[in-house]
Formats: sequence, structure tokens, C-alpha cells
Amino acid sequence: MQIENSPTLTLGQLQQLIGTMYSSKDEARGIDGTFMWLMEEVGELAAALREGDRAATSAEFADVLAWLATIANVAEVNLEQAVLAKYGSGCPGCGEMVCCCDGAAKP
Repeated sequence: MQIENSPTLTLGQLQQLIGTMYSSKDEARGIDGTFMWLMEEVGELAAALREGDRAATSAEFADVLAWLATIANVAEVNLEQAVLAKYGSGCPGCGEMVCCCDGAAKP
């Protein structure tokens, strides 16, 4: 799959792109190894956010998203479907499109 100068990229296209580029390596590494790489990238994102370097922060967000797509591929989870199922009708807590849950509550 090649993205032809597209100004947009759907979550499904990202997952497919990452799968095309890295699926054999990712499958060999497995979920545990892939999860560790994801956590390393989350740490790098935290450091970039702390430092305030916008270019580095942007690159680290891209890395975290790519590794999340990678682990979803290895786990055979369609991210686009998962996100739509959980968030497509509104907040999972209150059900509203603009969350009105208590500020101390999770989602």
C-alpha cells in the first residue's frame, strides 16, 4: 500500500500501512515485545512534551500511533472498528457527544 500524496490518512489506512511495512517483523516479535516498544515510545513522547520541542513532540506522537497500530495488527484488532464501537455514539460514561461526566471521573 502506498499513500499517493494524500492530505489525509484514516486510522484504517494507517493500520494497513504499518502492517504492509512491518507485519513480518511485528509478528515475529509478538505482542509482549511489541508492547514494550510501544511503552518506550510513550516514554519518549513524555520527554518531548516536557521539553516543549514541537517538532520532536510531533514525531513522537507519530511513533506512538504507529506502534499502537502495530500492536493492534499483531493482536488482530481493527482499530477503526474498535474506536467506533467504543466512542462513535458518544462518551462511554455519559453517552453524550460532549462529555458531561464528573471531572474527576474517567473517561
